Amino acid sequence: MTLPTERDAGLSRKAAMAKARQSRRPSRLGRRAGSAPEPDYVVADDAGFPGLLKRTWERASAAADLPSAVEVLLTLDGHVPADVQLRALPAPEECALDVLLGRTWRAAGHGGGEGAGGGPGGGSRTGSGSAVRTGPADGTGSDTGTGTGTGEEHPAGTAFLGEIGLNTSGRVVVRVPSKEPLAGREELVGGVLRVPWSGRDLAEYRAASLRGAERLGESDADCRKWLAEAGPEGRREMLERLKEAALRTAPFVLYSGDRQYTNFRDQNTLTGKTLWPGHPDCALSSLAPVPLDLWSDSDVRMVVCLTLLVRSAGFARIEEANGTQLTTDHVAHLLEHTRRAYEGVPGGTRVAPAASAGAADLAGLAEALGRRRREVTAGVQLYREIHGPLMHKVERVAGAPGEGARRLEAELCARLRERLPVGDGDTFDGLAAGAGAAPGWLAEPHGGYGSGLESLVHETVSAATEVFAADFAMSRGMRSLTALVAALRAEEWPRIAEWDTPHFFCCVVPAPGARRYFGDSSAHLADMAWSMSARMQYNSWHFLVGNLPKVPEVEARDYFVPPTLPDIAYHSDQHHHGHVAAKVRFSIRSPQAVEVLGRTFGGFVDLRLLRCEGKPFDEQDLLAAHRASGFVAKATSLAAALVADGADVEIGTFDSQWHWDRIAG
Repeated sequence: MTLPTERDAGLSRKAAMAKARQSRRPSRLGRRAGSAPEPDYVVADDAGFPGLLKRTWERASAAADLPSAVEVLLTLDGHVPADVQLRALPAPEECALDVLLGRTWRAAGHGGGEGAGGGPGGGSRTGSGSAVRTGPADGTGSDTGTGTGTGEEHPAGTAFLGEIGLNTSGRVVVRVPSKEPLAGREELVGGVLRVPWSGRDLAEYRAASLRGAERLGESDADCRKWLAEAGPEGRREMLERLKEAALRTAPFVLYSGDRQYTNFRDQNTLTGKTLWPGHPDCALSSLAPVPLDLWSDSDVRMVVCLTLLVRSAGFARIEEANGTQLTTDHVAHLLEHTRRAYEGVPGGTRVAPAASAGAADLAGLAEALGRRRREVTAGVQLYREIHGPLMHKVERVAGAPGEGARRLEAELCARLRERLPVGDGDTFDGLAAGAGAAPGWLAEPHGGYGSGLESLVHETVSAATEVFAADFAMSRGMRSLTALVAALRAEEWPRIAEWDTPHFFCCVVPAPGARRYFGDSSAHLADMAWSMSARMQYNSWHFLVGNLPKVPEVEARDYFVPPTLPDIAYHSDQHHHGHVAAKVRFSIRSPQAVEVLGRTFGGFVDLRLLRCEGKPFDEQDLLAAHRASGFVAKATSLAAALVADGADVEIGTFDSQWHWDRIAG
C-alpha cells in the first residue's frame, strides 16, 4: 500500500490512512480501493504481443510461397526489421536459412543475399523455396497458398523435409537435419511451414555449417583465452559489473546458441525483477565460484560479449543487442555499425576498425568507441529507435534540425509566449533566456496554479499535444523541490531513498479526440490518463536515486540508471501491460537532466508524446520535442535555484482529481 505523502501531514493518522485506502482511479474517486466486483476495463487475452504473433502466423501461412512467408515471419508482419530476427538465429539455423533462401545478416551471404537482413535476399534456389505446407506440430498439415507442394509427406526429389516456425517469444525457428521436429523443442505459435530440402541443399548446408561451427569454435577458444588473461580478479569484476547492468537496465532478451539470457519477467535467467543479486539461478552469480575451464561455451560468450557492449557505451548498449545472438561476430557487427555512424560526425579522434573479431581487438574498439561517444555527444544529438515487439534498440546520430523541427518549435513557442511570462523569443533558447532573466514568477502563483513552474509544465504539455498532433502528451517531475533541496543540504540520502511515488507528479494531457480509442468515453480517457500519470510517477521514483551516492540504503533500493538519450518507439503496444491497455503504439520520450544545488540529476524530467494509431513520429519530431523538454528542465533548474535562495516550490496538482476535472469533469 502507498503511504500518505508529506502533503497529508495536516491530517490525523486515521484520516490519512483512510485517504490512502481510497481508489485513485478518477472515475472511482471517493470509493474504497479494490471494492469493484469486476475490472472496469478488460483487456483481451490476446491483446499485444500474443495477438501480433497470431496474426503474423496467419499471414505467413497464407503466403503464396516460402520466401514471402519467411519475410512475414522475419519482420513479424512488418513490425520489426528482418535484421533482428536473422541475428537471433543459432549458427545451424542461420546456415539453413542462407542456403535455402539466401537470407543472412552477414555482408556476403552464402546465397548471395543483400546482407544485414535488409532486403529480400537471393530468393529460393533449387526449388526448395517453392512449397509452403503448413500444419500443426503433429505433422498432419495440408498444403496452403499457391506453392508447388504435392501434398505428399516427401515431395519428389526431397532429401529432407525441414520446418520453419514461430515460437511464442517471437523468434523464427528452423528445423535442420540434425534436430528433432520443432514441436519437440519449441512452444510454437501455430503449426510449421514444411520445407523440402534437395540433395544439393543438404550438401551446401553441410559445407556451410562446418564453416560456421569452425568459426564459432575458434571464437569460443579466443574468448576463453581473453578471460583467462584477465585473471580471477578481472573475471570477478566483469561478473559484478554485469550483475549490476542486469539489475539496473530495462528488460533485455539475448541468446547464445539455443540458450536464452534475460532479466525479463518470470523468464529471468539473470539478476532482475525476479532473481535478486547473488541468486543461484542467475547465470552470472553461479559462475563466480566456478573455475573458467568449467564454464560452458555459451556462458563464456555471454560474459565476453556483454562486457564488450558495456565498455562501448555503458549498460544501455546491451539493449541494442536485444533479441540477437551473443557471439563476437554479432558484437563486431554492432560495434562497426556504431563506428561508422560516429565517423560521420566532424572533429574529434577518429576510431579505426577492429583488426579482427577477436575479443582483444573488439575490446580495444569498444573502449575507443566509449571515448569517441563522449566527443560525439558534445556536438550532435544521439537517440535510439525502439522496435517494441522485440524490445530492440538502435542508436542513431541525428541530423541537424530541419524545417520540420524548426516549424514545430516556432509553433510551440508562439503558444507559450501567449500563456507564460517568458519574453518574446521564437526559440526555446529565447524563452529560457526570458524566463531566466526574471525567474521569480516560477515560485509564485500563476495561471490558476500554486506556482509558475506548475503552470509552465501544464502549458508546455498542452501545447505539445496540439502541435505534435499527439493523442497524449505528458511531463513528469518531483512535487517538492523544497523538500529535495533540504534533504540534499543535510545529505539525507536514506531519507530520499525512502520517498515513494506520491512524492512525484506527471501531468498528462490527452487530445479530446483520443476518446475514440476508449469507447468514446471521457471517463475511460481520464482513467487512462491517470494510469499513465501514475506509471510516470513510478519512473521518476525509479530513476531519482540513481543520481545519489551509493550508500547502503540507496544500493538496496530498486532503481534503474537514469536515462540520458531521447528515443522514438514503434509498435510499443506489445509487452508493457500499461502500453497495451492504453494503446500506446508510437511514442517519443525525451528525458532531461536538472541541476539542484550543483548536483546534476539525470532523467529528472521528461516530455513524452504518444499516438495510438496513424503516422509514427520521426526524427524531426524528436528534435523539436527534445528542445521542448529541455525548456522544462531549464525552468525546473531555475525553480530549484529559487528554492536554494529561500523560496518554496511545491507541485500540488496533477493528481487523480485534477485529471478527472480536466478530462471528464
